[in-house]
Formats: sequence, C-alpha cells, structure tokens
Amino acid sequence: MRHGYRPEFIPAWEAAAPLPARLRLPGAFELLDEARLALVLCHRDGRLRERALGRAAGRPGLLALVVVRTTDWAEPVRHRARELLRAHLDAEAAVALAPLVLLLGRRDRGDFAVDLLGQVLRAAPPERLSPLLAHPDRAVRRFTYRLAVERGALSPVELARAAAEDADTVVQTLCTDAALAGGRTDDDVLALLLAARNPEVRSAGVTALRRAGRPEQAEAFLADRAAMVRACARYVVRQYGGDPAAWYRARCAGPRDEALPPGAVVGLAECGERADAALLWPLVGHPVPGVRARAVAGLRLLDVAEARRLEPLLEDPAPGVVREVTAALLPSARSLDAGRLTGLLAAERPRHQRVAAFRLLDACGGLVRLRAAVASLDDPDEKLRHWAGQSVQAWRPSADVPAGAAEVGRLLDRARHLFSDHVLKRRKWGAGVRG
Repeated sequence: MRHGYRPEFIPAWEAAAPLPARLRLPGAFELLDEARLALVLCHRDGRLRERALGRAAGRPGLLALVVVRTTDWAEPVRHRARELLRAHLDAEAAVALAPLVLLLGRRDRGDFAVDLLGQVLRAAPPERLSPLLAHPDRAVRRFTYRLAVERGALSPVELARAAAEDADTVVQTLCTDAALAGGRTDDDVLALLLAARNPEVRSAGVTALRRAGRPEQAEAFLADRAAMVRACARYVVRQYGGDPAAWYRARCAGPRDEALPPGAVVGLAECGERADAALLWPLVGHPVPGVRARAVAGLRLLDVAEARRLEPLLEDPAPGVVREVTAALLPSARSLDAGRLTGLLAAERPRHQRVAAFRLLDACGGLVRLRAAVASLDDPDEKLRHWAGQSVQAWRPSADVPAGAAEVGRLLDRARHLFSDHVLKRRKWGAGVRG
C-alpha cells in the first residue's frame, strides 16, 4: 500500500499471506520458498514479477505460471518468461501444459506459447500425443490431431476410428479427410467410416464407395436416417447406372411392411415425382410411427399434402408424426376447423397435440389467434404458457377483427397481468374497445 496503490485494488491474498516487506532489496528473493515465489509471479508490480521469473528456473511446479507470464502486458516480464519457457518446455511438460497454453492462446499475446508448444510436440515421439488425442477439451484434441495429421503420426485406420468415435465435428472432418486422402478405399477404413454415428462421416464413407467400385454396398444407405447420406448413396448408385427411385418405389410398395425403414419413405419423395404420392398416402397409416412421420414429410416435399386428409393425424399418439403434420398444415392453417383445434388445447390432451393446435391457431391470426393464446395462458406446460404470453403481447387486430368487439376486451382483460395499465389501455384503443 506504500507504493501508491488504492486499497480496494489490492488482492485479498496479499493481506492473508503478506510477502516480506523488503522484497525489493537485493537477496530478498533467495529467502522465498516455491509457494511464495508463485505469489510474487502473480504480483501487481511488474518489476517484482520479472525478478521472480529469474528464480523460477529449475522449478517445474512454477512452469504453469511462467506460461501465464508469456502473455504478460509488461514487455520485460513477457520477454523473460518466453526465454525461460523456451529453455525448459520439454515433451513431458508440453503434454501437461497443453490445455493451459491453448487457453492462453486466445489472448492477444498468446501466440508465442502456442507456436512453441507445436514445435515441441512435432519433435516428440508419436506415443507422447496419445493423452492429448483423448483429452476431454476439444480444443486440445483439435490441435493435437492437426499436428498428428501434419506429421503422419496416425495410420488411416486410426484416423478413421477417430472420425467415427470422436464427438467433435472438427476432429471428425479432419480425420475423415486425412483417412481418405490420396483416394484410399481400404476395407477396414471404409468399414469404420460407414458405421460412424455422424452423418457427415458416413456420407464421406459412402461417397468413397464410388472409387472403390462398390455400388451394391451404397444401396444399403439409400434408406439412411440422414438426408446427406441418402443423397450420397443415390449419387454412387447413379454413377453405376442404378435407379434409386425404382429402388425406393419397390421398398414402399408394402403399406403394412413393418420392416420398412423410415429413410426409404422420405427418400422416395427426395428423388421421386408427384405421382409417387400414391405410394406415400397408404403409409400415413403405417403401424410404425417413424414411417408415418416420414410419409407425411414426403407428401410435404412433393407438395401434395391435403389438409383434409392430414388433419385427423393431429391426434396421432406419436409426437414426431404430429410435428410433421403441423409443418405440412401451417400454410393452410386458416382453412382448418378452428373449433376442432381449440378442443386439442384442453389440458388433458398430450403436450404435443396442444403445441400443434396452438401453432396452427396462432398462424390463423386475428381473433382466432388471440382466443388460442389466452386459452393457453393456463396450460400445464411452462414453455407453452410462455409462447402464449408472447403471442398475446404481440397481437394486433387484423382487418377481419370487428372494431370495438367486446370479446377482444374480455380476452385482453384475462391477460391483464402481461401488460401495464397504460399498455393495456392502448391495446384496447387499438382494437376500438373503449372503457
């Protein structure tokens, strides 16, 4: 405090563990143990931090703080810390400090330590990278996999396994590209990629089947759950003279086939014609919910969805089916039976049915929208109540709402808690309601 620092800016640890008063005198640092030296490396005075770095050499426990000081705002401190880190960062320390170095690399002056880390790890034995390749921090894994690919430290099979098993999409893409570099089509590499959970990795594996000359294996992915994979599979099959549309039509010919994969249903719509709706409509009643949902999605893709035929499916017990039906009916929401939809807002109805009814009634606009929103303010589901409140607050009378309609006033009064008195009065005036 004697050096002009205001007390409120002095860290609490200086009072709890005060440093020697004569710290600036010659020889004072020789009396400090490693714990006190660590505190000085965090001191507010840059001159003390610089002197502490002179005593940090040969103390592995302080190397993490040396890394921090390489990003110090004071140039003398930063320069000395960098010299110290360059002299003492070996492969073992680099593996231990990699997460910290990469975290500090986000700072303006953090590039030195990151570059030095890369140099040390490039020269390290490949087995040294193993802990970093499995590190829970995805930034560490990304950095390490880039180094491993750059120096060729991993085999194509190891890269394919990483692409299939790692949860990070950046690592997946990096390893997939590296595993297939040079046009590789090894059986064990393709097997790992084709079994991957991520659709981008699977699609890369499917596309590689063209180079491998295996269109028959690509056929199995025509019904994949991911649209990207299905598209790649159709490309490979067509390259060898196959007809994906005919394959889809043959698979969808049995409306009660419980072995029918849902991907085959929507795949037919993706490459078929409007006439293929004749195969999709019977699948709307399929016993498997996934098939019903994809059939509705397919009808929407082909632009042949008929509101009259789809409206009863709003009461389907499967949420996925109701979501697809709702998406198909939204453009024609005004033509639906508002009374039937209002009945689906009842509290005893399943949540997915109430949400679907609210979305469709909200899309109708006008007084229908306000009625549905106010009715949903007491819904058991918190999210639906929130959406209803937002809808009421954003409501404005449309041209089809009679000016001065008493019902508008009653509905707005029921939602009084969403407005201040002034705003509520303005809303009523805007609808022509007085008093």
